[in-house]
Amino acid sequence: MNFDEVAKDWDVNPKMIERANVLASELKEYFKFDKDKMTAFEFGSGTGLLSYHLKDSFKQITLADSSIGMVNVLKDKIANENITNLHPMLIDMPANNPQIDKVDHIFTFMALHHVKDLSKIFTSFKAILKDEGHLSIGDLVTEDGSFHSHDASFDGHNGFDKEELSALLSANGFAVENYKIFYQIEKEYEGQMKTYPLFLLIAKKT
Repeated sequence: MNFDEVAKDWDVNPKMIERANVLASELKEYFKFDKDKMTAFEFGSGTGLLSYHLKDSFKQITLADSSIGMVNVLKDKIANENITNLHPMLIDMPANNPQIDKVDHIFTFMALHHVKDLSKIFTSFKAILKDEGHLSIGDLVTEDGSFHSHDASFDGHNGFDKEELSALLSANGFAVENYKIFYQIEKEYEGQMKTYPLFLLIAKKT
């Protein structure tokens, strides 16, 4: 998928908005964020739908994405609404690491399955996080590959198995605290509607 091309229409999809809102609500329910002190980093932020719902929970949020189209839409949204605590960053991770102060929380939503080298991105996340900071991952449960069947260029992961992902996180300096299925995406595939569960995994830097 060319994210630059679809960026301008990303925020008009009500399902995109809904699932970001649901995930934000889950995070706010699990954590007691201190909006006067805590900072966050969103990896693969797109147009910032998730961080937008969390902007009143953090002092500052840095939003990173590799799509200039997505980042430009986000910048326009921030300027139009005069939002002062969201800071977009155009960067290709994990090939490059952001030069930012360490944060209390990292969250990523529907972006991790696009990353080939998971160990490398987790190493980057650990470097960005403060001691005992948290990483929250929202993504696809393992699926049969049909979710991206419309995109011939997709070469990422077909979702994630809970135990395999937890073991990989453990090997890279994270302890899993919580895991739950929080949402279901419905998409048409070969004339039939299929359901794709989304999980929320919360881990702490050890």
